Amino acid sequence: MRLPRLVVADGSVEALKWLALLLMTGDHVNKYLFNGTMPLLFNAGRLALPIFCFVLAYNLARPGTLQRGVYSRTMKRLALFGLAATPAFLALGGLWSGWWPLNVMFTLLAATAVLFLIDQGDRPRLVAAAAVFLVAGSSVEYWWPALSICLAVWWYCRRPSVPALALLLASCAALWFINGNLWALAALPVVAAAAHVDVRVPRLRWAFYAYYPLHLAALWLIRIPMSKAGYLFF
Repeated sequence: MRLPRLVVADGSVEALKWLALLLMTGDHVNKYLFNGTMPLLFNAGRLALPIFCFVLAYNLARPGTLQRGVYSRTMKRLALFGLAATPAFLALGGLWSGWWPLNVMFTLLAATAVLFLIDQGDRPRLVAAAAVFLVAGSSVEYWWPALSICLAVWWYCRRPSVPALALLLASCAALWFINGNLWALAALPVVAAAAHVDVRVPRLRWAFYAYYPLHLAALWLIRIPMSKAGYLFF
């Protein structure tokens, strides 16, 4: 069975990224300022992670990614801004043992490392990719399903197939164990629709990376006067 290639215009890929940023922001406002009491923001926020995974994996699946050093540059940026976001991420709370899991930048970093090792193709690196997948998946936000989504998208973009599509569907559905619902699956028709439009959105290379730690820091600062006014955060 031959499946169609997934081709999304560059501007539409950027539009997806901004949509995911908007959904993530609403989700974090609900989580950190309103104690998760707004179901609409929570459910809409479940689409953010799959869309972010799609954007990352789609870009990494482009021809020549390995040769142009894209993996290494992406991993350095994700590590840098993941570390920059950590103080506010920890201060906002809601984590096991005060630190676990690591923030989503490290999720995307782990996924990039897995794809980098797989793309090199030899057996030792494939074994290393499996090890990174297993170990890192236990320590980052959204765990192994998030890494599987990135792998499935990358695989499908490189070689469209039923197994790749099945892995993508199963990985999004597996987020039910984390989210408590299946709203992550709603990201799939959004991505499919993006393939049929060409939205003119300029690429701002550092915007996503910088926005993540900055918006967490802003939420942390906003909570300070709210706490003094008597608001309780859980």
